Amino acid sequence: MKTTAVVLAGGSGKRMNADRPKQYLELCGHPLLYYSLRAFEDSFIDEIVLVTAAGEEEYCRTQIVETYGFQKVRQIVPGGKERYHSVMCGIKAVSEDADYIFIHDGARPFITEEILARVYSDVQEKKACVVGMPVKDTIKIAGERGVVKDTPKRALVWQVQTPQVFDAGLIRRAYGRLEKEEAELLARGVEITDDAMIVELLSGHEVYLVEGSYENIKVTTPDDLEYAGWLFAKKLEK
Repeated sequence: MKTTAVVLAGGSGKRMNADRPKQYLELCGHPLLYYSLRAFEDSFIDEIVLVTAAGEEEYCRTQIVETYGFQKVRQIVPGGKERYHSVMCGIKAVSEDADYIFIHDGARPFITEEILARVYSDVQEKKACVVGMPVKDTIKIAGERGVVKDTPKRALVWQVQTPQVFDAGLIRRAYGRLEKEEAELLARGVEITDDAMIVELLSGHEVYLVEGSYENIKVTTPDDLEYAGWLFAKKLEK
């Protein structure tokens, strides 16, 4: 079985309030993007497609991939306007003989071999799996004016993470439909927030949840970056 990771590194990082995109900010001596690439490089994954913001391909090639000797990064491609556009660009660059595609946010530096192995084991049977964790807090569904409309049963609510992993044919077909039906979905007010949602909406295939880790955070704000530094320091102490 051939496995490919599509790593997304095209965000602008506006909420980080930094002078450069968050994926290039330093975290414990390395760019944030380094850590997710290193995890896939050192794992069973066969190849990596790195998706960057348009115009940053050469920077990523020289300053990230070549500097750190990542051998599995086979292609570096520009992304699009929205996250799902970037995923679409990444999927199109994946080798035709890939069996499974792992889609991962480059701003999640704490992905581990254990999580990758767990989700890979499940996806071979279930074809569509997303990593996540049960929420710890009570969740409220808000209506107009901030009024509570509903309180879902906490045991049934998960916070979704990445990687999200799919049978290659399944995710290609789902994104192929999205390319044709995007305008219609947007006109209906559908907000596309992750890859699992695209599979749910456009393939009818069930998507399964796989336990990740509460430490598998996405670094989005300065507070997240500080917390990530604390987590790394904590791991070094062990």
